[in-house]
Amino acid sequence: KVSESVREKAWKTYESLSAADGALACNTKKKETWGVCIFIVAIDLDEVTFTFTELLKSINMSVCTFFQFLKEVDVNMDTVSTKVDSTVSRLKKKYDVLFALYHKFERTCGLIYLEQPSSEISAELSSVLVLKNYWITFLLAKGKVLQVEDDLVISFQLLLCVLDYFIKLSPPAMLKEPYKSSVPAVTVNGSARTPRRGQSRSSRTAKQLDTDTKIIEILCKEHDCNLDEVKNVYFTSFIPFLNSAGIVASNGLPDVEVILKQYDELYLKNKDIDARLFLNHDETLQPAVIACSQLERTPLKNNADEEINIILPQTPVRAAMNNIQQLIMILNSAADKPSDTLIKYFNNCTVNPKDSILKRVESFEHIFKKKFAEAVGQGWAEIGSQVSRYKLGVRLYYRVMESMLKSEEERLSVQNFSKLLNDNIFHTSLLACAVEVVMATYGRNASQSDSTGAETDLSFPWILNVFDLKAFDFYKVIESFIRAEPNLTREMIKHLEHCEHRIMESLAWQSGSPLFDLIKQSKEREGQADQPEPTSTPNTPFQHNHTAADLYLSPVKSPKKKASGPPLSATSPPDVPPAVTPQTPQKPQKSTSLSLFYKKVYLLAYRRLHTLFLHLLSDHPDLEPLIWTLFQHTLQNEYELMRDRHLDQIMMCSMYGICKVKNVDLRFKMIVSAYKELCNTNQETFKRVLIREEQYDSIIVFYNLVFMQKLKTNILQYASSRPPTLSPIPHIPRSPYQFSNSPRRVPAGNNIYISPLKSPYKFSDGFQSPTKMTPRSRILVSIGESFGTSEKFQKINQMLCNSEGQLKRSADVGAAAPKPLKRLRFDIEGTDEADGSKHLPQESKFQQKLAEMTSTRTRMQKQKLNDGNDTSATEDK
Repeated sequence: KVSESVREKAWKTYESLSAADGALACNTKKKETWGVCIFIVAIDLDEVTFTFTELLKSINMSVCTFFQFLKEVDVNMDTVSTKVDSTVSRLKKKYDVLFALYHKFERTCGLIYLEQPSSEISAELSSVLVLKNYWITFLLAKGKVLQVEDDLVISFQLLLCVLDYFIKLSPPAMLKEPYKSSVPAVTVNGSARTPRRGQSRSSRTAKQLDTDTKIIEILCKEHDCNLDEVKNVYFTSFIPFLNSAGIVASNGLPDVEVILKQYDELYLKNKDIDARLFLNHDETLQPAVIACSQLERTPLKNNADEEINIILPQTPVRAAMNNIQQLIMILNSAADKPSDTLIKYFNNCTVNPKDSILKRVESFEHIFKKKFAEAVGQGWAEIGSQVSRYKLGVRLYYRVMESMLKSEEERLSVQNFSKLLNDNIFHTSLLACAVEVVMATYGRNASQSDSTGAETDLSFPWILNVFDLKAFDFYKVIESFIRAEPNLTREMIKHLEHCEHRIMESLAWQSGSPLFDLIKQSKEREGQADQPEPTSTPNTPFQHNHTAADLYLSPVKSPKKKASGPPLSATSPPDVPPAVTPQTPQKPQKSTSLSLFYKKVYLLAYRRLHTLFLHLLSDHPDLEPLIWTLFQHTLQNEYELMRDRHLDQIMMCSMYGICKVKNVDLRFKMIVSAYKELCNTNQETFKRVLIREEQYDSIIVFYNLVFMQKLKTNILQYASSRPPTLSPIPHIPRSPYQFSNSPRRVPAGNNIYISPLKSPYKFSDGFQSPTKMTPRSRILVSIGESFGTSEKFQKINQMLCNSEGQLKRSADVGAAAPKPLKRLRFDIEGTDEADGSKHLPQESKFQQKLAEMTSTRTRMQKQKLNDGNDTSATEDK
């Protein structure tokens, strides 16, 4: 099936891979390497004449093994193009979704159908044929109805529609309860009744669903799905699909041969994965073996008389449904319109913003509906706007706005927020952020191994295009949004932090961004020889009390020059500037948003650099401050190098440049090899870098033609006897967004752990059930929820007392202490050796514990004192 041109180029690729350094994998797996070469070249030349599954069958590899081998083959980072990377990413996402859905489908059918139904059931309705019929009908519907095939939630809702349709056509003798007693009387002797002449299938099915929704209600309740959403999918997408596809036989069931033929055409057209093979548990679709199970992360000794309660991790579908249900529960009490409290704030404004706010919300609803339908499919437009996504986003928007205004009122002791509430960009950003939270909740990735979630067509920054919003403006609202909504899940806080990082590393630096205008104004204010005012103190402790109001009304007056007018929240109407004491001569005002942005960029930049440095240059600690100085200098003074580029590109070039002048052997190949193993990185970052207008090349070409040419003089100074003054290392705080990743052990406890509340497995009656937090639970206490008797607390107290008793006995004996127990600290990170509290071998456990407590208290007092001094110094400036 492969063309001569593909064969010739693939052979050249194969020869170059076999001759490359470190090409052991290629030489030991020649057949597999040849298959990978054909795959790469066929995509690059747009001459794919085979399906992905056909290729896997030919070289006897599974999907997961193939993707892993492809990474191993790309030894020099130049074999796999960004075009191939994009194709592989799409295949991965599709496989993850299909794998999660099939296993959910298989388990669900096991709960619906009897394994050995009555002998009266006809052969055409055997459980094996039913499964096959169901699954292929779903695949065909998914392929024809959905434009976004990697959307797990929408795909699962469509799967529930297929299940509902087939259950109603199934003989009750095949079904388990509660489906058996809920199925409508539409079957006779194992086959469905044919509709009366003149009555269309669509009207018959619609009428049937309207009069009897028991099955769909059971399915939605079992899987924590929104009933209205699923019914909407049923009528607007699934039923039209059945009517247009012409696949339904006279008995109401889809004709197996017809759906097989139609799916085969779809599969050959897409040239990707043959998902029918899931039915046979085909080896090409089996997942990679997980070396370390999550169940073994916190092993506990089991007593013989205790029951082992192993708790399996959540499935992707269950996790997605729980996140959605949790969001809906949070917003159930919220209204689709401004609350009475918000109306009061609006009325207190010099110019009442109510009408403009309502018009803006309505206008964006039409835009969102249109864009959502373009991305997902026209049949899904209502799902995007009326039923859930946008509607929930509006509720969250009003809820967060009210919370923000209450905080501002407490902070500033004012109630007139006219300028802020009449600011179009503020409202657009806040609404976009609320809708993004909802979209991300619904768009959870199917891959459990990917903590950040693979991107889909609806992933951030899709929302910026919908709202025609600049990334830099969107960034301003993120931190205040998180602080204003305490009920955001840990996953959503991490997602918003990821969005913030995306903006700081690249999106805010795109051409047309207001960021460049702010920097230019800052340069003009300080003079061309000076630097933008926020960039001079990267070591200043990252403590600020700025809110979204400050950032959207920025630039503001310098805090050193006190004004006699109203406070920062600017209570004047949009056309009246806030009153300030006249200054002579007048200068452009300082930008709070630029100052805070640069501080955050420095923190992100140094964290990234430090992580990569530890991977590559831990034997040369003296180089880190030099690399950071060059990196920081570039961001501060040569910021045009960041235009339409990525923060990490400047970081890698800075590292290479310093190593070059210091005669340390570090090649770009080593840098990008380590870089691609870091979290949240993309190979396109070093494979496709802007050289000049609309011309892209590798990171090496960028360094030689652009970076080195611009900074050659500065880089060479590091080899001289008078190197540049080193930039101070940024003060790294704990992220205000982070939560504990795992249960923390109580220092004196006997296998006692404390864990933050996580998403539950199941919702019932609108309340969360206790979360199963540890791999093997003996006693589980969920604070804030009644769990019955006080025996659990008594047992925990007893365990703690026993631990204390052991410590006291150990102190009395005075013998050499055994190895100290490992513990998780609740205070500042750091080792005992660093603060001089190293234990002597003859100390008892009690003495060690006392020394640790004293050391911890001293360290906390020192940190508090340092933070206070840093804050005072900042205020004095």
